[in-house]
Amino acid sequence: MKNNNKYIDELIQKHNFDKTKLLKILLEIQENSEQNYVSKEDIINLSEKLKVPLSQIHEVTTFFSAINTEPKGKYIIQLCDSTVCRLSKNYIAKDELEKELNIEMGGTTKDNLFTLEYVACFGACDRAPAMRIGKKVYGNLDKEKISKIINELRGDLNE
Repeated sequence: MKNNNKYIDELIQKHNFDKTKLLKILLEIQENSEQNYVSKEDIINLSEKLKVPLSQIHEVTTFFSAINTEPKGKYIIQLCDSTVCRLSKNYIAKDELEKELNIEMGGTTKDNLFTLEYVACFGACDRAPAMRIGKKVYGNLDKEKISKIINELRGDLNE
């Protein structure tokens, strides 16, 4: 794991040591992380430098599901688990994703490329079942579409 001390110093300065920017700072630390998470070391470092109690940072990291405190894959696949997506048979997409990635829901591939997780509705009900990878939403999922998406993401690394 790389040392983020200098990066955290720069972030805190960029945000003028403003404690109200804690969530934004945590998200930026996570975006800079190779494994899409905020480490315990980063949290301790941030607490000391921003002069925010560890308990307050813990409250933020546990309340906001967008912040990961455990390593995740490069691509976090978020499968919608709303009622609409369930009625649209999102379990077929779940089964195909698990098969394609060779992991179970909540897991990360051995190469740390993909993490698969359920999330609450993100507003793609008109395209159910749907998943989100980063900021991109994929809808009307079927086995062929899922296979194509995963292969394209794997191909990005081989180019």
